[in-house]
Amino acid sequence: MRILLAAFFTLFSIASYAQTNSIVSTPPLSEGRAVNYGMSPERLSLIDNMLAEQIEENRIPGAVALIARNGKIIYHKAFGMADNQSGRELQRDDIFRIASQTKAITSTAVMLLWEEGHFRLDDPISNYLPVFGEAQILDTFNADDTTYTTVPAENQITIRDLITHTSGIGYGIIDRDQRFKMIYEKAGVTDLYTTEPITIKESVTRLAELPLQHEPGEAFTYGEGLDVLGYFIEVMSGMPFDEFLQTRIFDPLGMDDTRFYLPEAKHDRLVTVQQKDENGEWTPYPETFYDPDYPKTGAMTFFSGGAGLSGTAADYAKFLQMYLNNGEYAGTRLLSRTTVNFMMQNQVGDLLGDRGIDYGLAFGLIDENGEAMGGRGSEGTFDWGGYFNTSYFADPNENVIGILFKQTRGPTGDQSGWKFRQMVFQAIDD
Repeated sequence: MRILLAAFFTLFSIASYAQTNSIVSTPPLSEGRAVNYGMSPERLSLIDNMLAEQIEENRIPGAVALIARNGKIIYHKAFGMADNQSGRELQRDDIFRIASQTKAITSTAVMLLWEEGHFRLDDPISNYLPVFGEAQILDTFNADDTTYTTVPAENQITIRDLITHTSGIGYGIIDRDQRFKMIYEKAGVTDLYTTEPITIKESVTRLAELPLQHEPGEAFTYGEGLDVLGYFIEVMSGMPFDEFLQTRIFDPLGMDDTRFYLPEAKHDRLVTVQQKDENGEWTPYPETFYDPDYPKTGAMTFFSGGAGLSGTAADYAKFLQMYLNNGEYAGTRLLSRTTVNFMMQNQVGDLLGDRGIDYGLAFGLIDENGEAMGGRGSEGTFDWGGYFNTSYFADPNENVIGILFKQTRGPTGDQSGWKFRQMVFQAIDD
């Protein structure tokens, strides 16, 4: 009875808290003239030329680009093709698989629950997901039969470790470590996403039984920590993960096109993942360890916290603007300003080395050295990207957002990403 009452009060508090009205109220993103918001129209036109050139040189099939400054969308254009074989041209409101851009949204969901006092970031995940038990680190591995031995870890995986990719949990099929590719595949762990009838609980339960790549907290290993946290959110909230994101983040921000799975009415807006064939022609990417028709087909039961969402550039701009607004958007407060402030602090020490980037509690962060490299934004600019060639950045100092969405895999010679980012900042004119 006590357990049932505790569960009831937890669910009641989550349902009753949700997002709140804010004392601060900024207007929702809307379109404005670049010249009125400190951006040069003439310099922005150079981005038009660059993207057209990248398409003409057959480096990309197409792209949707969005720039916002001081809370106004001052540039939002579509270039090229959404599907070359059918001849469908890209539209500004087309839907892209944003893959790892899902991670920042999942991290935000974790912090919504953290603000409500349900856990501490340095709590072991096994306190809430007992299936993780005592952490074990891979010791020896036999490639002939994929058997292995482990040694006990000195530290346990914490929630903070999972958010910051320092847990020792990597990826499987897309991992650079061949041992873990074999271990994950044998265990049936799902990378990226799937059309198969599996749930995030089932995949994370399998993952929990596997060894870690290293001692928790002692290295940065990009991996499935955010998938673990997707299941964690289900346990803590008592809601399916997709429902939690919709009610707590997407609906309040007006992100109406961002979902794990698309209704049939939106299927024709999904951009095709394309690759270059041997003749240099753009063709649909074939089915590999994932089905490129996701998120239109399949069982639609797997909600990957690390890679599963699809959405539009305009939707993601709203999410980023909420962070530039210190946790508030259009009069609704998702996160406190104090929470956003510490989320934007370096959480991984010097684990990323001297590359000009740190990592916070949702995003990569440009540090002092990164700013000095030029063309990447001010110190504190936050960014990331996705497996199918989507990317974004937001500079709090300049109050500018840049989003560039494409859908390609494989070598293409694409240089539009760094060019776009560099050219956004050269267009600031105030």
